Amino acid sequence: MRAQPLIGVFAAVFAAFSWSLNFVAPYVIGPYSIYDLAVTRFLLSGILGGILFIAVKDRGAHATLVDWLVAAWLGLVGYVGYFVTIMSAVRFAGPIVPPAIVATVPVVLAVVGNRGTQATSWRVLSIPLGFITLGLMMVNSSGLAEALSGLSTRVIAGIAISFGAVSLWTAFALSNRNALRKRPTMDPSKWTAMMMIAGALEIALFIPIAVPLSLLNITRLGIQWTSFGLVLTSSLVLAAVGSIGGSWAWTIASKKLPIGLAGQLIVTETVFATSFGLVASHRWPTFDEAFGIGAIVCGVVIALKVLHSPAARSNRVSS
Repeated sequence: MRAQPLIGVFAAVFAAFSWSLNFVAPYVIGPYSIYDLAVTRFLLSGILGGILFIAVKDRGAHATLVDWLVAAWLGLVGYVGYFVTIMSAVRFAGPIVPPAIVATVPVVLAVVGNRGTQATSWRVLSIPLGFITLGLMMVNSSGLAEALSGLSTRVIAGIAISFGAVSLWTAFALSNRNALRKRPTMDPSKWTAMMMIAGALEIALFIPIAVPLSLLNITRLGIQWTSFGLVLTSSLVLAAVGSIGGSWAWTIASKKLPIGLAGQLIVTETVFATSFGLVASHRWPTFDEAFGIGAIVCGVVIALKVLHSPAARSNRVSS
């Protein structure tokens, strides 16, 4: 595999790993809400983004007003909007169904994004996508069956909101790719910093909405350092690794890989997240979970092999 695609592969997998840390968050927030964690995390992301921007502001292209507006849009869709829809979906449908639906993002992104000069023939994509889809179904089968057994209006609403989250993240990934194509000289670190700064300003606007709805427990509990210390530490890790690191890595992956391949590599987030969940639950995977993870890994390995083989490159289709 050539150096440029290899860097993109490592970047996409690192992005997936960093985003999978989000699934560890519910285990460390104590009496505080997930909204407390998110607001703290994204405000810290904005601070870190500001420091990063100052450090790299002279790299690459100069950031224009249009660049800032596009970065603000991406921060709204890919961070604030995605976060609000995920958290709302969990409130309505519980913790099982929304993550299972959101796990389909790699498949949706690979299908929807497979267009243009970097598109790959469907014959090449079909086998790895088949393995990945099967794996996602197996990993989530038992949890989905249990959660959907008591289907209600709230659960249906949560399912609908979950598909909204899938749409938002797909829109973010495609919009970010297109924005970077129009800005080939934009430094990845600067672009990441701009999205984080904009996202922090937007999450700050969420606070006046969250307080009347009693979504922020910090307004009632105050800062209890014995428990809020974990929230603050987790927020800092998520801000540095999940937000800054993940966005930076995804920006690199978007520049160096076809979106069809990059989208499939995101599925490793499910592998990481499931592994973290098993460790937190102190148990071994069930047969379905183990089989599903194995199928996902096989799909990713096949994707890496076929999409960079001479036959696959000769089968590239143009828009």
